[in-house]
Amino acid sequence: MRAFLAAVVLSLLVAGAVAGELRGTGDLGVVVERADGRLLVVEHTGNSRLAEVEGLGDLSHASVVFSRDERFAYVFGRDGGLTRVDILEGRIVNRVMQSGNSIGGAISQDGKWIAVSNYEPGGVRVFDAATLEMVADIPAEYAPGKFSKTVGLVDAPGNQFVFSLYDGDQIWLVDMMNPRKPRIKRFENIGRAPYDALITPDGRYYIAGLFGEDSMALLDLWHPEKGVQKILKGYAEHDEKLPVYKMPHLEGWAMAGEQAFVPAVGQHKVLVMNTGSWQKEAEIDVHGQPVFVIARPDGRQVWVNFAYPNNDTIQVIDVESRRVIKTLKPGKGVLHMEFTPRGERVWMSVRDDNRIDVYDTSTLERVKSLPAKKPSGIFFTDRAHKIGL
Repeated sequence: MRAFLAAVVLSLLVAGAVAGELRGTGDLGVVVERADGRLLVVEHTGNSRLAEVEGLGDLSHASVVFSRDERFAYVFGRDGGLTRVDILEGRIVNRVMQSGNSIGGAISQDGKWIAVSNYEPGGVRVFDAATLEMVADIPAEYAPGKFSKTVGLVDAPGNQFVFSLYDGDQIWLVDMMNPRKPRIKRFENIGRAPYDALITPDGRYYIAGLFGEDSMALLDLWHPEKGVQKILKGYAEHDEKLPVYKMPHLEGWAMAGEQAFVPAVGQHKVLVMNTGSWQKEAEIDVHGQPVFVIARPDGRQVWVNFAYPNNDTIQVIDVESRRVIKTLKPGKGVLHMEFTPRGERVWMSVRDDNRIDVYDTSTLERVKSLPAKKPSGIFFTDRAHKIGL
C-alpha cells in the first residue's frame, strides 16, 4: 500500500510539473521595443512581461499579425524584414529580408498566407506562413514603368487581400484562392493619395483615407462591381488647414454599433459617421490631431491619442453622449493603445518615458506600469480572430 501511495504521489507531482510548463496563448501579446529591434512577450491576466526576443531589425514602423493558433507572431519591419516569432518559446523561428522598405502586412482568412506591403520596390509580396517561402510577387505598377507605394493592406473574407496605391490613386483586390496565380481587380481614380485604410469588422467595407482631398473612398466587397464611392466629401472645407505632424492610423478607427468614429486629417476633431448611410453625423472637438481612435470592445467608450506636440495626452469619449469624459496625461510619446479582449483594461505605450501603462477602463485609473525601452506597437493574440487585424 505504501509503495502504491508513493507511486500515486510521484505521478501527481510529475503531472503537476508538466502542467506548470504548459500555458495557453489567449492572454498573450507582444510589445515592440522600436529602438533595439526587440519584442517583449507579455500576458494581460497578471499584466507581466514573460520574455524578450532580439534581432528583429528596424522596428521603427513595425506591425504584427498572429497565426490562427495564436502561437506565432509575424513581424513586419521597416527594413523589409519579415520575421516569424514563437511567442511561447520566446524565439525567432524564421526571418527573411523581402524588400527594401516595408510598412505592414496581413494574414489570409485560412491562415496560410502572409502578405507584406512595401514602399520599395512598391507592391505586395505573399509568403507561405509556415516556411516564409515567397509564393506571389504583385508589383504595384499603376502606369507603364511607374510603381506605387502600397498602403492600407488588410485581409478580407474569401481569402482575399485589399490594399491601396498611394502614388497611383487606386485600390486593388487580390483573390488568393490560387496563391501562385493571384487574380487582381483594380479600381482606378478612387481619390487623391490614399494614405491608409481599414476594413469593417464584418469584412464588408474597405475604406481608404485620402490625403489629397477632403473625402474618403469606400469599396463594398459584397458588390465590388459597383466600384468605389466617395464618402465624407468636404468634411474639412470650412476648417483652417493645419500642418499634419503624423498621419492617422486607420486600422485604429472605432466602429461602435451603427457609428464610426474617425480621425480628421490635420484637424483637432473626431468625426462621427453613420455606418448605414456613411454620412457625417457629428464632430467632436478633441485635444489635438488624432492618431489612433479606438473603441472599447463593448462599444461604450472611444479612446484617442494624438500627434506631436500633444502626444502626452489621451482622451476618452463616451459613445452615447459623444462627449469627452476624461483627459489623461500618461507621459511623453503615447504611441499605441490596445484593449484586452473583453475591454476591462487598456495597455498603452509611453515611448519617451520608457514604459507601458495599464489602465482600468471603468475607473479610468492606471493600475500597472511595466518597464520597456522606447515601446511603440502593442498587439494581443485575440487579433488572430478578427478580420483586418
